[in-house]
Amino acid sequence: MNEAHVFSIGLALAALAGVRVYLTVFGVGLAGLLGWVALPEALQVTSSYWVLGTSGVLALVEFFADKIPGVDSGWDLLHTVLRIPVGAFLAAATLSPDGDLGLAGLAAGAGVATLTHVMKSSTRMLLNTSPEPASNWTASLGEDAAVLGGLGLAFSYPWLSLALVLGLVASAFAAVFWLARKLFRGLRRGSA
Repeated sequence: MNEAHVFSIGLALAALAGVRVYLTVFGVGLAGLLGWVALPEALQVTSSYWVLGTSGVLALVEFFADKIPGVDSGWDLLHTVLRIPVGAFLAAATLSPDGDLGLAGLAAGAGVATLTHVMKSSTRMLLNTSPEPASNWTASLGEDAAVLGGLGLAFSYPWLSLALVLGLVASAFAAVFWLARKLFRGLRRGSA
């Protein structure tokens, strides 16, 4: 694998960590433990039984907590302090053949994880204004499926996964912008 492929994988993992941090760490560790991928030295810690057990249990807790309107926004707020540094670590560790985490990899990973985390949490806050819970459940299940599929793509087809991550980021930005514009127009009409 050349450096561009490794860079694509690192950014894809950082983007996925911004959405589902525990599921991403669990997936990376499981793939390394089962020999599906050769993990770089700095990422091998994710395949330890302690990290797998902890991230697996927390992924299960997050699966249920993220389906409850209101609880999901609190969960996102609480995990702002975790998703971004883990995304930075995953990107830098993927780019590090010798175990040293480079500043450029950390910065790129933190930026991508921040972007996907902010998009996810802001979209979910907008969905929580809806009185019915189906949209929240649908969004949450979609995020679960996207992370699982994204992990498989990141390791199998890094360029495709990077293109999809960038496309989803652009689509999410457009959707959030459109929803916010509609919301503000409705507020202006209501106050007029």
